[in-house]
Amino acid sequence: MTDLATLYQTDYSAWAKRNAELLRARRFDALDIEHLLEELSDMSKSDRRELHSRLLVMIAHLLKWEFQYQNLAERWREFDGRRWRSTIIQQREQIADLLAESPGLKSQLDEAIAGAYSAAVRLAHKETRLPLATFPERCPYASEQLLSDDFYPGVPPSLQP
Repeated sequence: MTDLATLYQTDYSAWAKRNAELLRARRFDALDIEHLLEELSDMSKSDRRELHSRLLVMIAHLLKWEFQYQNLAERWREFDGRRWRSTIIQQREQIADLLAESPGLKSQLDEAIAGAYSAAVRLAHKETRLPLATFPERCPYASEQLLSDDFYPGVPPSLQP
């Protein structure tokens, strides 16, 4: 095991700094190639996992908004969906930031939406206790709608935020 490989195991920050120095100096022969490749691969996976997670939460809240908001608003006059709206806004902002930082994810957005949808349905089902059959089999929202600040499905315009 090389000194850099050992450093990777014992002090990740020092390992990363040393590899950056070697890259700047164009000393490619001294790099810890094996671990660099692993880290680069993991960076891409991490972005995809974050996109999946944020889409899952946002879609679940949009499903709750569409299929339960009206019912709750009629039962409890003070219910305005403020927490749901806040979560939707936060997820949209974080997804927009992620897509700006990693534009390559945009080409994977539709696939990520499809991948997150079934888990979003399960989450919405658990949180609302609505029957699973309430929710569409496939995501009813286009990527443009999901990312639009003005999109809140199933709520009359007079009640839109």
